[in-house]
Amino acid sequence: MGTNTTSKAASVTALMTALLTACIAFQLNASMLSPALVIMGEELKTDQAMIGLSQTWFFTAAALFSLFLPRLSDIIGRKKVLVGMMLLMAAGSVISAIAPDVSWLFVGRIIQGVSGPTVPLALIMLRSEVSDAKKYGVLMGLLTAVNGGIAGIDSFVGGFMAQNYGFRSIFWLMVVLGVIAALLVVFLARESKPSAGTQMDWWGVLFIVVAVGALLTALNEATALLGAFSADTLMITIALAVLAAVAFVLFWKTQQRSKHPMVEIRHLRQRATWATLLTTTLAMTGIFAVINGIVPAFVQAADPGFGLGATQMALLILTPYALLGWLFGPFSGRLAPVFGYTRVLRIGLAGSIVALAVIGFFGLHSLPLMITGAVLLGIMYAGTVNIMLNGLGVVHSPEGNPGFLPGMNAGAFNLGAGLSFLVLPAILVATTSSGVVASYTTVVVVALVVTALALLASTLIPKPVSAEVTA
Repeated sequence: MGTNTTSKAASVTALMTALLTACIAFQLNASMLSPALVIMGEELKTDQAMIGLSQTWFFTAAALFSLFLPRLSDIIGRKKVLVGMMLLMAAGSVISAIAPDVSWLFVGRIIQGVSGPTVPLALIMLRSEVSDAKKYGVLMGLLTAVNGGIAGIDSFVGGFMAQNYGFRSIFWLMVVLGVIAALLVVFLARESKPSAGTQMDWWGVLFIVVAVGALLTALNEATALLGAFSADTLMITIALAVLAAVAFVLFWKTQQRSKHPMVEIRHLRQRATWATLLTTTLAMTGIFAVINGIVPAFVQAADPGFGLGATQMALLILTPYALLGWLFGPFSGRLAPVFGYTRVLRIGLAGSIVALAVIGFFGLHSLPLMITGAVLLGIMYAGTVNIMLNGLGVVHSPEGNPGFLPGMNAGAFNLGAGLSFLVLPAILVATTSSGVVASYTTVVVVALVVTALALLASTLIPKPVSAEVTA
């Protein structure tokens, strides 16, 4: 019996090594570039709006692939799909590294977006190996905390590399880590196909991808109207919104008729599904661009910002945020099965609102208070909210279709991130006439309101009783 226990522990350790490396490789696509966005614009001779748009398209692609890859992995093999995602992410990194202009950067970032569902897929693979609720909570927290950054090291190294070797060096590092992650998954993870033999509902995939893609593009076009009204842009926005609606209706009809639906309609109607997805989208929309774009841009600006370099900014803002998220992730994950997933989530969202208030009303006038706000956001969002939302996507997923809700939730994370980089910078541009500080304050207040809506939505998420310890 002791030998079996030791063997099981070694197996879980090996799996965690592979999954953690994959999650880290994916996370670098977002967090490591945050301190390099200004330098990317300079080296590619384009403005920050275009660089921001490349970030949006990465998250858009990640959202679209997240909708169906976890379900596909249930059918053809989770290990196989995760390895493919890592290799394609590495290929996209190569294209981004050698991009001669911003157009090729877009191509590379879209290909990198295939890795969008890395974290939820890793959590599904972990849950199939670890049955103990408390142990799973700790390991879930460790994996998911990567979403907030790699203990702050990634932001610091990203800023240092961008300043000294150019932004392309960051993408080459992503290539190396993507290949290493793929090899570790090949040799250390076991294959699992819980839905082997089931047909993939490709018509359903087509319609839901078109619906979400059209909706995101429509929102992108709509934000352009904030800067300058254009009748053509308005017509394009309306046409895309109509396309999104039609595609979603077709998706709904397809799922009702299909023998092997991608999503069962009864699951979509459950509060465990739509309330979780709504909370995730709102939380990401309110917070993601603030810490990964708005705050870094302000502290790097001269007057009335603080004139920090990319490395200094990463060390003072992004590193504490990510490091505390990394440290608190396993703690909140361990607390969730005992204290309650939804209760811990609401505490994190309330704390995130306080953090945004500190940043918006005090941090824009004081660097120490800006750092304080980033630290609090690291604890409450990266180390708590992010962990709970990812966990709820896994524990609320129906037994017969374990990849369904994690995939949809990963799509919601990436949808929220894309919306965040669309809406908040657009508001910043639209309000510049009121003054720089007033403009930034407006953006953070909007973010605060959206996060408050996420808190309200979270009250609708039911308790995942099966994943919690009752005594």
